[in-house]
Amino acid sequence: MSVKRSSLWIEGTTRTGKTTQLVKEFCDWVENKRQNKITSSIQSVTQNLASSVLIFSVNDDNRRDLADRLSLAVEGSYPIHCKTPMGWMRDEIQLFWPLLFEELSLKAQFPLLLRPETEQFLATQLYRSDFNQYSTRLTGNSEFRFIRQTLDLLQLAGASGIMVEHIPYILEHGLEGGEHFLEELNNSDIEETNVAQLRGDFILEWQDWCLKRGFLTYGLIYTLYWRYLLPNPQYQHHLIPRYQGIFADDVDDYPAIAKDLFQFLLENNAFGVFTYNPDGQVRLGLNADPEYLYQLSSHCEIKLLSNYPRIQSNYSDLIIQLSSNPLSVETLPDCFTSIQTISRAELLRNTANFIVDTIKSNRINPEDVAIIAPGLDEIARYTLIEILSTANIPVKPLNEQRSLISFPLIKALLTLLGLVYPGLADCFKADDIAQMLTTLSYDADQKMTIIDLVRAGLIADSCYEVKFKTPQLLPIETYPRWDRIGHQATAAYNRLIDWINVTKEQVKQEQISSPMIVLDKAIQELIEVNYQLSYQQLSALRELTETTRHFWEIDRRVRQYNANPKSVQETLMEFIQLLQRGTITANPRPLYYLGKKPSYVTLATIFQYRSLRTCHRWQFWLDISSNLWEKGGASVLFCAPLFLRKWSGSTLTPEDEFEADQARLKRILRDLLGRVEEKIILCHSDLSVKGTEQTGPLLTLVNGSQEIT
Repeated sequence: MSVKRSSLWIEGTTRTGKTTQLVKEFCDWVENKRQNKITSSIQSVTQNLASSVLIFSVNDDNRRDLADRLSLAVEGSYPIHCKTPMGWMRDEIQLFWPLLFEELSLKAQFPLLLRPETEQFLATQLYRSDFNQYSTRLTGNSEFRFIRQTLDLLQLAGASGIMVEHIPYILEHGLEGGEHFLEELNNSDIEETNVAQLRGDFILEWQDWCLKRGFLTYGLIYTLYWRYLLPNPQYQHHLIPRYQGIFADDVDDYPAIAKDLFQFLLENNAFGVFTYNPDGQVRLGLNADPEYLYQLSSHCEIKLLSNYPRIQSNYSDLIIQLSSNPLSVETLPDCFTSIQTISRAELLRNTANFIVDTIKSNRINPEDVAIIAPGLDEIARYTLIEILSTANIPVKPLNEQRSLISFPLIKALLTLLGLVYPGLADCFKADDIAQMLTTLSYDADQKMTIIDLVRAGLIADSCYEVKFKTPQLLPIETYPRWDRIGHQATAAYNRLIDWINVTKEQVKQEQISSPMIVLDKAIQELIEVNYQLSYQQLSALRELTETTRHFWEIDRRVRQYNANPKSVQETLMEFIQLLQRGTITANPRPLYYLGKKPSYVTLATIFQYRSLRTCHRWQFWLDISSNLWEKGGASVLFCAPLFLRKWSGSTLTPEDEFEADQARLKRILRDLLGRVEEKIILCHSDLSVKGTEQTGPLLTLVNGSQEIT
């Protein structure tokens, strides 16, 4: 009879071999299970093992990499099912939904997951209807920010295992002076508004609204899992025999409720292996609770790894000392150099040109270079990509959030919908019509657009008519000098008008049931036959199709609970305006390559780069003297420190925020130093993009480095 092994806690800083050790432990565990399994069927062993192990990674990129490494380690003997904590809890909620609708007395219907942009859209509508007294005082960005922050509070509470009913109390006691006023409500006729209570009331209203309609959000998934599903005896009865092993990588970035799940399984005889990086904690401020997860180590045998990367082990203490003392004067070693300019525009050009020169002189390859910035504005992104691309050096921005509406094909398809369905004239202008004519008249054989921009503008000015808010394209003869348009352009225009008129008639006779079918028809008949689509264009079209299907699926569910549903035109107008705001992006799935991966320069924010968990020979630290290096920015949600399990109920003070910023900066520096192999180039400009002097905490590093001339 085999002796039960102790669970293992693998701890180490960046690139000390934690994941490698986890893979080794996984192989040993699988081999041990095989040896102890008495069966004659190899296939049954494989199926039993595959269903008995729970494998976690922190995000999708890391999940794919870990799944590949585990599959290679066991030589593909059985499939690896690796999940993120959110992905696994979402699957569990959907799988055991009958238990939840019984306990919560909900209608028996399959749950639908709301995307963040759809969640924001529906929550805004609910806020305007049920909180009209306050919604009239909030407009534009202030309304968007208030609702986004409030929805994030639901997610923070759910990830922490905190009841949503306690949110107002937490805000009242955690914020200095309380959150009594919204800036936009000051000097109004409304009596004093307790904003914390307003947020709490809206969260409860939103949660109830979603559950009645069978909608799930990320915040609701967390809440339903820890509050209702995990404590459910029936669920526990199914959970315990399902998993005898847990392998979780980078648990310093997991939500608090993941620790509750792991501890429950460990207490029911599951074997666990966990890796932890004290210099990681990338998602601290975004639902992660590393200190609470660290408590798992008390249930495990602890293994400390100390095989530090060279630059990190040799210079991290020196870099931390310089960053924390602005009066320090110290000369940095040769592996730290700097590019220094007065203006930021000059800095971007010099940095990009220096990368071009070093790559062209074969000193380094594109895949060895990473440009890391505390924040990437559009000017920096465009300048760096333009200069590198012009020199034929490929560059890849990590997780580029390019809005769908920025693709000409997408904008043309939306304009086409406005010509097929009546009453949508307010969504478009004549310039949109001209762009549509140019985009949809492309000829693949001739590799050119048949209706050029000049002709498209003339046609739009003369042949585009709005009647009773319904736009239409008139015959080409409406333009007095239509003979100058040319035969090819005239034929292309007439073909497009014929397509619109035929489709419009099919919609009128209800032969086409939804705008989703119109879009599919347009993509097949107007785009696929004429375009040789690039990967980016295909990704955008796929995202448009998926977004349209999602929006109408949600709309169909909402209509079931609305006594006076909106017309198709109203819904379509809301959908088009949602896309035009640029909130929906095309995120291509990562490409997999056989053999060597393509070579490119990596461009990323600090958060994106650290989340990728990779390394490079050379790193360029952009805007090194910016104050943004010590600020969490978008990677810290509103009031996130109040939703950590360690919060004692005391008020969050400016001193607490300062200490958190300093701790974050030290982790960032140690983490980045662990991810570079050879050289760090500090990129400094005296003036920021706004023209203000830059005196951030890392300016001392610039003063101690050798400038590249």
